[in-house]
Amino acid sequence: MPSDLIRIVSRDSPMALAQVERVRTELATLHPDVKTTVLPVRTTGDKWMGDLAKVEGKGAFTKEVDAALLAGEADLAVHCVKDVPADRPLPAGTVFAAFLKRDDIRDALIHPGGLTLDELPAGTRIGTSSVRRTAQLAASHPHLDCVPMRGNANRRLEKLAVGETDALLLAVAGLKRIDRTDVITEILSAETMMPPIGAGVLALQCREGDTDLIDLISDLGHHDTFRETQAERMFLHVLQGHCNSPIAGFARAGASGELSLRASVFSPDGKVMLHAHEWAGRLDPATLGTSVAVALLRQGARELIDGIAH
Repeated sequence: MPSDLIRIVSRDSPMALAQVERVRTELATLHPDVKTTVLPVRTTGDKWMGDLAKVEGKGAFTKEVDAALLAGEADLAVHCVKDVPADRPLPAGTVFAAFLKRDDIRDALIHPGGLTLDELPAGTRIGTSSVRRTAQLAASHPHLDCVPMRGNANRRLEKLAVGETDALLLAVAGLKRIDRTDVITEILSAETMMPPIGAGVLALQCREGDTDLIDLISDLGHHDTFRETQAERMFLHVLQGHCNSPIAGFARAGASGELSLRASVFSPDGKVMLHAHEWAGRLDPATLGTSVAVALLRQGARELIDGIAH
């Protein structure tokens, strides 16, 4: 790799490319002499509009990106952490070099009539294919109907506009990245609609042998985001959750450095809800993630996860 050129690989969706632009901007600010170029790839997850469990689950969004990195076609990969499987290690020979400062972790309701979630009438069709959102809505708003809907945020907004659904739930961070916060009706608190593990975090992945690049990229990393992400991913790793597992949670680093992790596991119909919330003080984030996972395993999370087809 020429020291003054970094080849960045990413999914080719509008949101993914917007994320790459954020990375390029931050790199240019810190290292103005470094040039970047972008290699967009179409992933299996972007091509397949059915159940992700039938195409390797979350790995469907990362496989082709990882392959380009390992083949030497690119030097740096940009991922949404929520799309990177935590039930297995990163591909051999690769490492996360940095986690960018975390964006908003919350979900937004989009309703053309301007109604809030609590105001939606019975039978309202909510477009989402997220088992995490579906389970939580089944528990908190059982009178609403979730309609399976995949595709990037722009495509989902188009489907809403032509009446395929009455409302949408989308990530606030994603809407900000594609400059569509104008459509947001209501932002739901993280406690009302718990986010996916790794929500709002962009990860930068390199080959582990590219130590000069890793040193360069690490300057973009954010310390609190690293700690939060480490706790969350260890939590998911211990649980061995799959893409059909309704698992949610988020870590928060307080101003004093104290780290907490709140997490839940749900049955798909929302009738079983397991919760845990612990503080680690300044202890190792991975230990916190493990502890919260064990607390949920004691409540029956293993049986709940293993009982869901995937």
